[in-house]
Amino acid sequence: MRRVTRFLLAGNLLLGAFFLGACETVPQGIQQARLEMVQNIAAEPAGDYFIGRRYFKVDYKFWGYIRRPGQPWSTAELVMLNEKQKLAPDRERLDFGSDNNYEYKLYGYFSGDKVYEPASNGVYPEFVLKGYQLISTNPPPIFKSQF
Repeated sequence: MRRVTRFLLAGNLLLGAFFLGACETVPQGIQQARLEMVQNIAAEPAGDYFIGRRYFKVDYKFWGYIRRPGQPWSTAELVMLNEKQKLAPDRERLDFGSDNNYEYKLYGYFSGDKVYEPASNGVYPEFVLKGYQLISTNPPPIFKSQF
């Protein structure tokens, strides 16, 4: 019985050390960048605009993520752009995907319609683009996989 108890205790300690060893703190520079991003988002003035982050992926037709001003990126939606009134920035320049990860102030509205995107086999909300303004060509990361 003692052997079994010792074996289980040793196994638990080894397993615990393994899991705790896998824990990692976020480097200071990344924490600082995230804190600055949160502060910048909180300071965004309310208004009739959206914040968009271009997410280009070859063969996919979605445009990127859009959120309301003052809202965190966790509330953003991956969208399809309706470009009947205004072309997307990269399409306007005929340089598709060249603005990957750029951040924009977008003017327009969600139409309420959903659009099927065949490459991802997904359905995304439609955003009718009326205008845009470039905010940054090198914004801080918004996805944990980018840290």
